[in-house]
Amino acid sequence: MKRVAVLVFPGSNCDAETLAAARAAGSDAFFVWHRDTDLRQADVVILPGGFSYGDYLRSGAIARFSPAMGAVAEHARAGGTVLGICNGFQILCEAGLLPGGLMRNARQRFLSRPVWVRVEQTDTPFTCLYEPGEVLEIPVAHGDGRYVAEPGVAAELEATGRVVWRYVRDNPNGSTNHIAGVMSAGRNVVGIMPHPERRAAPALEGGGQDGARVFLSMEARHATQDVADVRAVDDRHLRV
Repeated sequence: MKRVAVLVFPGSNCDAETLAAARAAGSDAFFVWHRDTDLRQADVVILPGGFSYGDYLRSGAIARFSPAMGAVAEHARAGGTVLGICNGFQILCEAGLLPGGLMRNARQRFLSRPVWVRVEQTDTPFTCLYEPGEVLEIPVAHGDGRYVAEPGVAAELEATGRVVWRYVRDNPNGSTNHIAGVMSAGRNVVGIMPHPERRAAPALEGGGQDGARVFLSMEARHATQDVADVRAVDDRHLRV
């Protein structure tokens, strides 16, 4: 069972849903307040959606200085798994854990509706149970969801296969290259704008579980790693 820390900032409003989705997937999930620096031996850290500090300065710009973010950065640098959803994605970009940034939607309006995304990469801790090219219906709720990156950065993301999800059918917020989610160079830090926790059970957002596999993938990846670790130990003993 994977230990999952869900960070809570002043203004987080998707923390309970994220915790519930992680627990439903079989994880040992718990809250960590943004002022805490102890992630309590978490295997995965999730930064949920919401409006940290009211987005008064810029989305995620204040939250990046929360004490917990130092621990998150250390966790990520050590190869630990991190997921940022919506506001969490914004915070990860502001903290420099993901490239690019999130700006005001192209039409200058808050957007809350289902969108469709195509799964571009399945070699991440959060997409390994999806099929490449699979199209998902997931809701969004953001005013600053337009992903932007310098041309060279965007080209590198495309060339190295670091675009995780991409908007299809329409580009709801004007994101560069229709990007809905990206990952770090180490492929252990992932940020997505749509809310999978709102599409993780039949009763949520009109039914469907397109988002549930984000959280189920965490557990599947963890189990696979445990098996791989056991096999590696066995192999070392055999070689000896």
